[in-house]
Parts: sequence; structure tokens; C-alpha cells
Amino acid sequence: MNKSILNTIMGWGLILIITGCSPKSEQAGQDMAADRAVTVEVTPLKKQIVSHQINLSTSLKGYETINIAPSLTGNIEHIYVETGSRVKKGDTLVRMDQNQYNTAKLNFANLQIEYQRVKDLRETNTVSQQTYDQTKLSYEQAKESLSFLTENTFVRARISGVISAKNYEDGELFSGTPILTLTQINQLKADISIPETYFPLVKEGMKLELRSGIYPDRTFPAAIDIIYPTIDESTHNFQARLKIPNNGEMLRPGMFVRTTIELGEIEALMAPYKAVLRLTGSNERYVFINENSVAKRVGVTLGQRYDEIVEIISEELKSGDQLVTLGQEKLVDGLKLKGVQ
Repeated sequence: MNKSILNTIMGWGLILIITGCSPKSEQAGQDMAADRAVTVEVTPLKKQIVSHQINLSTSLKGYETINIAPSLTGNIEHIYVETGSRVKKGDTLVRMDQNQYNTAKLNFANLQIEYQRVKDLRETNTVSQQTYDQTKLSYEQAKESLSFLTENTFVRARISGVISAKNYEDGELFSGTPILTLTQINQLKADISIPETYFPLVKEGMKLELRSGIYPDRTFPAAIDIIYPTIDESTHNFQARLKIPNNGEMLRPGMFVRTTIELGEIEALMAPYKAVLRLTGSNERYVFINENSVAKRVGVTLGQRYDEIVEIISEELKSGDQLVTLGQEKLVDGLKLKGVQ
């Protein structure tokens, strides 16, 4: 066969291939897919009485943690504690350089005498009201300055607890990094993350118990102290804070613990776990139901799981809906169903 004839035949073949893949042909293919039907099995959705529990884990923190950092820069004369020292509220922890404090103390003593003298003279109208007001103002400013310097020169503990960090030694220059960290350990806290589904059911003051792998045979009481008012839009969880008494100090900040929140019995739609599909690349869950022999995709939120069945939550679902439980992996929204069993 001559080369020019061969090229002509190949050219016509390419045209035929392109014509076969035209939008009109693609639409015909989609119509054929829509016309095909898939055999599935369905199960009527039913509501069941279930006991709601949320199993959660978290790490413990000191109920209060205070960084000891005076509002003055200067040399640290003396630190009275070491890491691990137990302190009581009001104990002196740090003594800073006293030069500013001593100057303010002398100034206040002089102004205190002067103020008393002017006050006595004012009672006999020997000095003007203006002189009295100016002297009083200077006295009150000196008093406030001395109070500030006293508090920041002799730094005291605002809570009882344990020194969990020490960052300086005597004689070093305080530059802003906290000198000490004081942690309360006779009372602890922990933050837990709870699915938004349970927001109406979780209340402040609810009692629960903590379990630690360190003490496998013990539980520790706790209570929900704070429920944060917003929902995280990325995780659809909300935060709650636990308050944990720790008088025996068996628990310590940083420990990993587990807990279960009992939410009582509720009536919920339950489905076989295998019937729930997950959108690839996300945590979005959905199911298919049979609606007049047509597959309908419905987004769901998962609740409590009980072995092979799980609670599904959706405003579009109700008791009696025909849930596809076999063949759902082959379905798309709007596909015809056949052999529904």
C-alpha cells in the first residue's frame, strides 16, 4: 500500500475516534449509567433505647500555675526555694535588689511626717487648701510607690503549691524570664474535647471518675467545672474543663488519664456500622437510603458505637426509612435500585 493512501486512512480513523468521544457521546454514556440499576439489600431504620457514654482521654494540669516574675528588672539578691519546694500562700520566694525599695521607704517616711504636719495646720486654717491637697497627693503617691516596690522586691507566693521550675541563681540579673514557676497540685484540672452532638447533654457540675494506668485498681473523682461556649468549626468538638481534687497528691500534672461521661438513656436511630460510608480524604460520613427505588445519599453524624451497630444522627432520617446495608459501595446519588430486599 502506498504511503499517501496509508496516511489518508489513518487520518480518517483519527477523525472517527474524536467523533466517538464527542460531548454528545459522553452524555449518552451518562444516560446509560443513570438507566442502569443496582441490586441492593435494605433494612428499615429503627429507634432503640441506648445508654449514652462518652469515653475520653486527657492530660492533667495544675489547677493554677503562676510564673514568678516581678515587675522590676535588676539583680536577684536571694531565692528562698528550690525546684520541688513546697510553699504556702504568703511565703517569701524571692528578694530582689533593695536600692529602689530603701529610697522609696525613706521618701514615704518623710512625706508621712510632712503630711501629718500640714493636716494639723489645715485644721486651724494656717495653710491653704491647695497646699494641703498637694501634700496629700504626694503622700498618697509615695505610699502607692512603696507598696509597689515592696511587692516586687519581696516576692511572695499567691497560692500554695510546689515550685516546678527555677530559672535563676542568687546574684543573677533578672531579664524577664520568670524566676520561678509555682504549680498547685492539691487540686488539678484537665480539658476534654467532646463531640458537638452531646453539647445539650453535658452540664456543669456533672460528676465523673478518672482512671490512670499508673493506678489500675483505683478511680479518682472529678467534676465538670467549665463548659466553653463555642464549637470548633474544624473538629466540631467543644471543650470542657474538669476540676479534680487531689488531696492525697497521688495524681500529678502531666499524667495521662481516661474518663467516661454517663449521659443516661436516650432513644436513637441505630444502623449497622458497615452501612456507613466515609468520603475519601475527609471525615464526612454518609449513608444511602431507598427512596422509591432510587438511591438517596444522606450525610450523617456518628454517635455512640455499640459493637457492630452505631448511632446515626441526621435531620433527613426517620424511623422506617429503608437503609441500604448491602451494595452501598456501588451507589451514587440518584441511581436506580432493583431487587430491593
